[in-house]
Amino acid sequence: MRKLQKEIIEATKVQPVINPAEEIRRSIEFLKEYLIKYPFLKSLVLGISGGQDSTLTGKLAQLAVDELNEELKEEKYAFIAVRLPYGIQRDEDDCQHALKFINPSKTYTVNIKPAVDASVNSLKAAGVELTDFLVGNEKARERMKVQYSIAGAHSGVVLGTDHSAENVTGFFTKFGDGAADLVPIFRLNKRQGKQLLKELGCPDHLYLKTPTADLEDNKPQLPDEVALGVTYEEIDDYLEGKEIAQESAEKIETHYLKTEHKRQAPITVFDDWWKK
Repeated sequence: MRKLQKEIIEATKVQPVINPAEEIRRSIEFLKEYLIKYPFLKSLVLGISGGQDSTLTGKLAQLAVDELNEELKEEKYAFIAVRLPYGIQRDEDDCQHALKFINPSKTYTVNIKPAVDASVNSLKAAGVELTDFLVGNEKARERMKVQYSIAGAHSGVVLGTDHSAENVTGFFTKFGDGAADLVPIFRLNKRQGKQLLKELGCPDHLYLKTPTADLEDNKPQLPDEVALGVTYEEIDDYLEGKEIAQESAEKIETHYLKTEHKRQAPITVFDDWWKK
Protein backbone atom coordinates (compact mmCIF):
# COMPACT_ATOMS: atom_id res chain seq x y z
CA MET A 1 0.00 0.00 0.00
CA ARG A 2 1.22 3.50 -0.80
CA LYS A 3 2.37 5.56 2.19
CA LEU A 4 -0.01 8.46 1.51
CA GLN A 5 -2.82 6.00 0.78
CA LYS A 6 -2.48 4.61 4.29
CA GLU A 7 -2.55 8.12 5.77
CA ILE A 8 -5.64 9.04 3.75
CA ILE A 9 -7.48 5.89 4.79
CA GLU A 10 -6.75 6.67 8.43
CA ALA A 11 -7.96 10.25 7.97
CA THR A 12 -11.16 9.33 6.12
CA LYS A 13 -12.00 6.40 8.44
CA VAL A 14 -13.04 4.06 5.62
CA GLN A 15 -13.29 0.36 6.45
CA PRO A 16 -12.68 -2.16 3.64
CA VAL A 17 -15.86 -4.08 4.52
CA ILE A 18 -18.99 -2.87 6.32
CA ASN A 19 -22.23 -4.27 7.66
CA PRO A 20 -24.86 -1.92 6.15
CA ALA A 21 -27.41 -2.51 8.92
CA GLU A 22 -24.82 -1.71 11.59
CA GLU A 23 -23.72 1.47 9.81
CA ILE A 24 -27.34 2.60 9.46
CA ARG A 25 -27.79 2.14 13.19
CA ARG A 26 -24.51 3.93 13.90
CA SER A 27 -25.58 7.05 12.01
CA ILE A 28 -29.07 7.07 13.52
CA GLU A 29 -27.73 6.78 17.06
CA PHE A 30 -25.22 9.55 16.36
CA LEU A 31 -28.00 11.92 15.32
CA LYS A 32 -30.25 10.94 18.22
CA GLU A 33 -27.50 11.38 20.78
CA TYR A 34 -26.66 14.83 19.46
CA LEU A 35 -30.27 16.02 19.66
CA ILE A 36 -30.65 14.65 23.18
CA LYS A 37 -27.37 16.26 24.28
CA TYR A 38 -28.64 19.73 23.35
CA PRO A 39 -32.25 20.06 24.54
CA PHE A 40 -32.78 23.42 22.80
CA LEU A 41 -32.58 21.64 19.43
CA LYS A 42 -35.78 20.62 17.71
CA SER A 43 -34.86 19.82 14.12
CA LEU A 44 -32.39 18.50 11.58
CA VAL A 45 -32.18 20.37 8.26
CA LEU A 46 -30.84 19.16 4.92
CA GLY A 47 -31.02 20.17 1.28
CA ILE A 48 -32.34 17.36 -0.93
CA SER A 49 -30.88 17.24 -4.44
CA GLY A 50 -32.28 13.93 -5.68
CA GLY A 51 -28.85 12.31 -5.60
CA GLN A 52 -27.45 9.42 -3.59
CA ASP A 53 -25.82 11.33 -0.75
CA SER A 54 -28.65 13.64 0.28
CA THR A 55 -31.18 10.83 -0.13
CA LEU A 56 -29.21 8.64 2.26
CA THR A 57 -28.51 11.39 4.78
CA GLY A 58 -32.13 12.57 4.69
CA LYS A 59 -33.51 9.07 5.27
CA LEU A 60 -31.17 8.50 8.22
CA ALA A 61 -32.22 11.85 9.71
CA GLN A 62 -35.92 11.08 9.33
CA LEU A 63 -35.47 7.68 10.95
CA ALA A 64 -33.61 9.31 13.84
CA VAL A 65 -36.33 11.88 14.60
CA ASP A 66 -39.07 9.29 14.13
CA GLU A 67 -37.42 7.04 16.71
CA LEU A 68 -36.96 9.89 19.17
CA ASN A 69 -40.56 11.02 18.80
CA GLU A 70 -41.77 7.46 19.30
CA GLU A 71 -39.64 7.06 22.41
CA LEU A 72 -40.93 10.36 23.82
CA LYS A 73 -44.53 9.73 22.72
CA GLU A 74 -44.68 13.27 21.31
CA GLU A 75 -43.80 15.09 18.09
CA LYS A 76 -40.90 17.06 19.55
CA TYR A 77 -38.39 16.64 16.72
CA ALA A 78 -38.60 17.16 12.97
CA PHE A 79 -36.51 16.51 9.92
CA ILE A 80 -36.80 19.42 7.51
CA ALA A 81 -36.04 18.68 3.88
CA VAL A 82 -35.20 21.67 1.71
CA ARG A 83 -35.51 21.77 -2.05
CA LEU A 84 -33.11 24.36 -3.44
CA PRO A 85 -33.46 24.55 -7.23
CA TYR A 86 -31.78 27.17 -9.34
CA GLY A 87 -34.80 27.90 -11.50
CA ILE A 88 -36.09 24.59 -12.83
CA GLN A 89 -33.99 21.55 -11.92
CA ARG A 90 -33.41 19.07 -14.72
CA ASP A 91 -33.82 16.00 -12.51
CA GLU A 92 -36.74 17.29 -10.47
CA ASP A 93 -38.50 13.93 -10.78
CA ASP A 94 -35.64 12.29 -8.88
CA CYS A 95 -35.95 14.94 -6.17
CA GLN A 96 -39.62 14.15 -5.74
CA HIS A 97 -38.92 10.42 -5.65
CA ALA A 98 -36.26 11.03 -2.99
CA LEU A 99 -38.70 13.05 -0.90
CA LYS A 100 -41.31 10.32 -1.19
CA PHE A 101 -38.75 7.75 0.00
CA ILE A 102 -37.58 9.93 2.91
CA ASN A 103 -41.08 11.12 3.89
CA PRO A 104 -39.78 14.21 5.73
CA SER A 105 -41.57 15.83 8.66
CA LYS A 106 -41.61 19.10 6.70
CA THR A 107 -40.44 20.28 3.30
CA TYR A 108 -39.55 23.75 2.08
CA THR A 109 -38.81 24.75 -1.49
CA VAL A 110 -36.66 27.84 -1.99
CA ASN A 111 -35.70 28.93 -5.50
CA ILE A 112 -32.15 30.26 -5.15
CA LYS A 113 -32.02 31.80 -8.66
CA PRO A 114 -33.12 35.35 -7.70
CA ALA A 115 -30.60 35.53 -4.85
CA VAL A 116 -27.71 34.06 -6.85
CA ASP A 117 -28.40 36.24 -9.88
CA ALA A 118 -28.63 39.34 -7.68
CA SER A 119 -25.27 38.52 -6.10
CA VAL A 120 -23.62 37.88 -9.46
CA ASN A 121 -25.07 41.09 -10.92
CA SER A 122 -23.98 43.12 -7.88
CA LEU A 123 -20.43 41.86 -8.30
CA LYS A 124 -20.54 42.61 -12.01
CA ALA A 125 -21.70 46.16 -11.29
CA ALA A 126 -18.70 46.54 -9.00
CA GLY A 127 -16.38 45.35 -11.75
CA VAL A 128 -15.99 41.72 -10.70
CA GLU A 129 -16.78 39.19 -13.43
CA LEU A 130 -17.37 35.64 -12.19
CA THR A 131 -16.58 32.61 -14.30
CA ASP A 132 -19.21 29.91 -14.73
CA PHE A 133 -17.29 27.82 -12.18
CA LEU A 134 -17.39 30.64 -9.61
CA VAL A 135 -21.10 31.18 -10.22
CA GLY A 136 -21.44 27.49 -9.32
CA ASN A 137 -19.78 28.25 -6.01
CA GLU A 138 -22.28 31.08 -5.50
CA LYS A 139 -25.10 28.56 -5.93
CA ALA A 140 -23.60 26.13 -3.43
CA ARG A 141 -23.07 28.86 -0.82
CA GLU A 142 -26.54 30.31 -1.32
CA ARG A 143 -28.02 26.86 -0.76
CA MET A 144 -26.14 26.47 2.50
CA LYS A 145 -27.10 30.00 3.62
CA VAL A 146 -30.76 29.14 3.13
CA GLN A 147 -30.40 25.93 5.10
CA TYR A 148 -28.84 27.79 8.03
CA SER A 149 -31.62 30.38 7.95
CA ILE A 150 -34.23 27.62 8.09
CA ALA A 151 -32.33 25.85 10.86
CA GLY A 152 -32.22 29.09 12.82
CA ALA A 153 -35.96 29.54 12.44
CA HIS A 154 -36.64 25.99 13.62
CA SER A 155 -34.08 25.55 16.44
CA GLY A 156 -32.16 23.16 14.26
CA VAL A 157 -28.79 22.09 12.98
CA VAL A 158 -27.70 21.63 9.38
CA LEU A 159 -26.63 18.23 8.13
CA GLY A 160 -23.94 17.72 5.53
CA THR A 161 -23.66 14.94 2.96
CA ASP A 162 -19.87 14.72 3.02
CA HIS A 163 -18.72 11.13 2.61
CA SER A 164 -15.17 9.92 2.41
CA ALA A 165 -15.00 9.47 -1.37
CA GLU A 166 -15.99 13.12 -1.75
CA ASN A 167 -13.86 14.25 1.17
CA VAL A 168 -10.64 12.76 -0.18
CA THR A 169 -10.93 14.69 -3.44
CA GLY A 170 -12.16 17.94 -1.90
CA PHE A 171 -15.10 17.75 -4.28
CA PHE A 172 -17.26 20.28 -2.48
CA THR A 173 -17.52 24.05 -2.22
CA LYS A 174 -15.73 25.59 0.72
CA PHE A 175 -18.34 27.22 2.99
CA GLY A 176 -20.98 25.89 0.60
CA ASP A 177 -21.97 22.24 0.68
CA GLY A 178 -18.78 21.76 2.72
CA ALA A 179 -20.31 23.74 5.58
CA ALA A 180 -22.50 21.83 8.03
CA ASP A 181 -22.92 21.01 11.71
CA LEU A 182 -23.11 17.23 11.47
CA VAL A 183 -21.92 14.84 8.75
CA PRO A 184 -23.50 11.47 9.56
CA ILE A 185 -22.21 9.51 6.54
CA PHE A 186 -18.54 10.50 6.83
CA ARG A 187 -16.51 7.23 6.96
CA LEU A 188 -18.42 5.69 4.04
CA ASN A 189 -17.23 5.61 0.46
CA LYS A 190 -19.58 5.84 -2.51
CA ARG A 191 -20.28 2.12 -2.92
CA GLN A 192 -20.90 1.73 0.81
CA GLY A 193 -23.49 4.51 0.65
CA LYS A 194 -25.23 2.51 -2.06
CA GLN A 195 -25.20 -0.53 0.23
CA LEU A 196 -26.96 1.43 2.97
CA LEU A 197 -29.61 2.73 0.59
CA LYS A 198 -30.25 -0.76 -0.74
CA GLU A 199 -30.62 -2.00 2.84
CA LEU A 200 -33.10 0.82 3.49
CA GLY A 201 -35.22 -0.13 0.48
CA CYS A 202 -34.46 2.96 -1.59
CA PRO A 203 -35.54 2.96 -5.26
CA ASP A 204 -32.37 1.91 -7.05
CA HIS A 205 -32.51 4.62 -9.72
CA LEU A 206 -31.73 7.20 -7.01
CA TYR A 207 -28.37 5.64 -6.16
CA LEU A 208 -27.47 4.11 -9.51
CA LYS A 209 -27.80 7.44 -11.36
CA THR A 210 -24.65 9.20 -12.54
CA PRO A 211 -23.40 11.51 -9.73
CA THR A 212 -23.25 15.19 -10.67
CA ALA A 213 -22.93 18.45 -8.74
CA ASP A 214 -24.71 20.25 -11.62
CA LEU A 215 -23.43 23.69 -10.65
CA GLU A 216 -22.08 25.01 -13.96
CA ASP A 217 -24.55 26.40 -16.51
CA ASN A 218 -22.13 25.82 -19.37
CA LYS A 219 -21.64 22.18 -18.35
CA PRO A 220 -25.09 20.99 -17.25
CA GLN A 221 -25.20 17.63 -15.47
CA LEU A 222 -21.40 17.31 -15.72
CA PRO A 223 -20.59 13.90 -14.17
CA ASP A 224 -18.42 14.05 -11.05
CA GLU A 225 -16.10 11.43 -12.51
CA VAL A 226 -15.46 13.57 -15.59
CA ALA A 227 -14.71 16.60 -13.44
CA LEU A 228 -12.38 14.58 -11.21
CA GLY A 229 -10.66 12.58 -13.93
CA VAL A 230 -11.03 9.40 -11.89
CA THR A 231 -13.95 7.06 -11.24
CA TYR A 232 -15.70 6.49 -7.92
CA GLU A 233 -14.91 2.78 -8.32
CA GLU A 234 -11.22 3.67 -8.31
CA ILE A 235 -11.63 6.09 -5.39
CA ASP A 236 -13.56 3.47 -3.41
CA ASP A 237 -10.95 0.80 -4.13
CA TYR A 238 -8.19 3.21 -3.09
CA LEU A 239 -9.98 4.01 0.18
CA GLU A 240 -10.49 0.31 0.87
CA GLY A 241 -6.73 -0.24 0.66
CA LYS A 242 -6.74 -1.92 -2.73
CA GLU A 243 -4.15 -1.39 -5.42
CA ILE A 244 -5.30 0.70 -8.38
CA ALA A 245 -3.62 2.06 -11.49
CA GLN A 246 -0.74 4.35 -10.58
CA GLU A 247 -2.09 7.22 -12.68
CA SER A 248 -5.44 7.08 -10.87
CA ALA A 249 -3.78 6.84 -7.45
CA GLU A 250 -1.66 9.89 -8.25
CA LYS A 251 -4.76 11.85 -9.34
CA ILE A 252 -6.54 11.02 -6.08
CA GLU A 253 -3.52 12.01 -4.03
CA THR A 254 -3.07 15.24 -5.99
CA HIS A 255 -6.72 16.15 -5.34
CA TYR A 256 -6.22 15.35 -1.65
CA LEU A 257 -3.11 17.47 -1.22
CA LYS A 258 -4.44 20.43 -3.24
CA THR A 259 -7.69 20.58 -1.26
CA GLU A 260 -6.36 20.09 2.26
CA HIS A 261 -7.39 23.67 3.11
CA LYS A 262 -11.03 22.68 2.59
CA ARG A 263 -10.82 20.08 5.35
CA GLN A 264 -9.30 22.46 7.90
CA ALA A 265 -10.69 25.21 10.09
CA PRO A 266 -9.54 28.78 9.33
CA ILE A 267 -5.80 29.08 9.92
CA THR A 268 -4.47 30.86 12.99
CA VAL A 269 -0.92 31.87 13.93
CA PHE A 270 -0.75 28.63 15.95
CA ASP A 271 -1.35 26.36 12.95
CA ASP A 272 1.47 24.99 10.84
CA TRP A 273 -0.07 22.12 8.86
CA TRP A 274 -0.08 24.29 5.73
CA LYS A 275 3.72 24.68 5.85
CA LYS A 276 4.36 20.96 5.50
